[in-house]
Amino acid sequence: MTEVNIHEAKTHLSRLLQRVALGEEITISKAGVPIARLVPVEAKGKRPLGLFKGQIWMAEDFDAPLPPDILAGFLGDDEPVKRNARKATPSRKRKRA
Repeated sequence: MTEVNIHEAKTHLSRLLQRVALGEEITISKAGVPIARLVPVEAKGKRPLGLFKGQIWMAEDFDAPLPPDILAGFLGDDEPVKRNARKATPSRKRKRA
């Protein structure tokens, strides 16, 4: 395991990362006291598609609007608030003078 000081780590970070990618562990020290360690990331294998096929169930109405009382809880309201649905209006552009 290699040990480098902070100045050297800042100056040669790209080189140090190349060495770490090859499997080396590098310790970064401040005044001779280890403060961090650069280690290679363990590669994770790909997850197979359909791993949980047939084990997950989703309701037909899972994306339906929430009932007012439940929606009020998400919005932090004590009681359900009736919201008036507004029709979409086209935006108006200002005329430049």
